[in-house]
Amino acid sequence: MKLAVALKHELGKPDAPRVVASGRGSFAERIIEKAVENEIPIHKDDNLASLLSKVSVPSFIPEELFEAVARVLAFVYRINDKVPT
Repeated sequence: MKLAVALKHELGKPDAPRVVASGRGSFAERIIEKAVENEIPIHKDDNLASLLSKVSVPSFIPEELFEAVARVLAFVYRINDKVPT
């Protein structure tokens, strides 16, 4: 069954990223559709999505996932030609 988790992080803000949506099946499909419609980058990582899906919405990501999420954010920054400040 498809799983999707949406994260939000504001460039330049000191706060940790937040899980803002999470779902399986048709809800996961809707999360992905919204990301595509809004030109939000999608990064596929089934293991990370599984771990993030256990975080309540909306909540900051747990410290144990900082490094993995930082890699995803670095990917997003690269494809958007942005450098974190």
